Amino acid sequence: MIYNQDNVADIPSVDLLTFLFESEHCAAKEDTPLYAVASDPTKVITKSQARVVTRQFAHFFRHEYGIGQNGPGEDVVATVSTGQHALACLFFGVIAAEGIYSAASPGATAEELVRQMRDGPAKVIVCSTDVKALAEAAAEIVGLTKRNVLVLESTPDIKLESIDGSVRCTFDQELQWRKITDANELEHSKTCMLYSSGTTGLPKGVLISHQNMVAEAFLPAYINRPIWKEWAAAGKPFELRTLAHLPTAHVSGVQGYFVNAFYDGGIVYWMSSFDFGNFLKYNVQYKITTFFSLPKIYLGLARHPAVTNQLRSLKIAYSGATPLNKEVYHCAKFGGEGEERTLLSQTWGASETTGAVTHVSPAARDTSGSVGELLPNMLIRLVDENDNDVPVGEPGEALLKGPLITQGYHQNPEANAAGFTTDGWYRTGDMMRFKDNNDLLYVVGRTKEIINYNGLKVAPAELEAVLCEHPFIADAAVAGVRAHVPEVPRAFVALRPGVDVCQKTVEDIQDFIKQRLSDHKQLRGGVAFVETVPRLLSGKIWRAKLEEMIAGCG
Repeated sequence: MIYNQDNVADIPSVDLLTFLFESEHCAAKEDTPLYAVASDPTKVITKSQARVVTRQFAHFFRHEYGIGQNGPGEDVVATVSTGQHALACLFFGVIAAEGIYSAASPGATAEELVRQMRDGPAKVIVCSTDVKALAEAAAEIVGLTKRNVLVLESTPDIKLESIDGSVRCTFDQELQWRKITDANELEHSKTCMLYSSGTTGLPKGVLISHQNMVAEAFLPAYINRPIWKEWAAAGKPFELRTLAHLPTAHVSGVQGYFVNAFYDGGIVYWMSSFDFGNFLKYNVQYKITTFFSLPKIYLGLARHPAVTNQLRSLKIAYSGATPLNKEVYHCAKFGGEGEERTLLSQTWGASETTGAVTHVSPAARDTSGSVGELLPNMLIRLVDENDNDVPVGEPGEALLKGPLITQGYHQNPEANAAGFTTDGWYRTGDMMRFKDNNDLLYVVGRTKEIINYNGLKVAPAELEAVLCEHPFIADAAVAGVRAHVPEVPRAFVALRPGVDVCQKTVEDIQDFIKQRLSDHKQLRGGVAFVETVPRLLSGKIWRAKLEEMIAGCG
């Protein structure tokens, strides 16, 4: 069965830059402040300023490095940067020059960065000052000259120049981007390459098009803006103010901080990296109204005694990667009460879906643990291991089609064959279900992580969610111990400060699970205490590390 076929919106058929800078759809005016430095809000870039800097960067890349000179989507510009407010203009500039923006994590090792630059291959690498040594080391290994290693500085003034000082952007000439309206070109264009988290195998370059990014901005706004209009009519206008605190190498940073806030006429205050104290301070200082963050950050906010009323201005808060703890949903620290209470919502998506494919209306409130409803124009099937549709209400692997689905993986036919069906459906690898004949979707778990206990399926995500409700537990992960026959679940638990690591704690945790879950979901593989649960920068549990931990302790 194909779900969501009647939910359709008319997405603009235009390139990303025209969509943001020149179309009537964008809510930002010429003098709208778009990007500001959180530590110094006098450093701000408006829409009109962003357009000029975008064109100046585009001219620089085209004429100094030949980016886009031989046609669109051929030349890769790698970036490795901590948060800075001119980074969005660099992103737009690469696209305007018709290059491919390839984002790398500033937390990467030289080996990881080298692998990504070779995969491009990158013609140029741009870095922030604090990771210059990393970029230079990787560039030397792949054979890029110092002229092709550029440092971007956003303050006190915007600068872009090579590390050897031989070339710099003079900001005195501009290149206008090419407007694109052909639907086929928009669908198959290459604007951006983001690397999947690599929970299985090596990270893979996900190719993202103009169509993908326009749709990912337009579709949530298609739902949100009528609600915001109602709020304004009721005398409670919504002003979008968000805080950039997550890595910009991930789709949530690229799409969320560069594009979506701009499209909705909001301002992004930029932190160089996440700092808990500053995060709270800036929420108060700038009266932050919305952000997307990770479940571990929400849980920290809910539990930390220093958090009192700092989030009182927060109206809409989204989460992803892993399920939110129930404790977060009912935490009084988020916003006000009743209708004034913050919308806390989980979303579901991946780099391969250009971010979220589900959404919750700002007017809704859901504490059931769903990830919301599918966005318009997105189709879903739920299938069994043989790709047969499962009965309505039963869990199955989610297959997706629609304008948010990317073109697949760069130079990786094996991954493309495994990740897409022959008739074009993207295999998410997520077990999902619809409950109670409504449109809300629920994540059951990952197909490759499902534990098979005597023919019964056990989803680690369900166990992890219950474990994190235990008052002793700060964080938890669950994996199957395959050395046992049958395979059994083992919990890796990080305890809260002051809780003793002892047999009594183990027994208390096991009893907690017994009272809440059925017999085949019990922790027959035991409880292992760890200082921290291994997680990727995205917040997802690092399953490969769990496997290593299981192998190490038997």
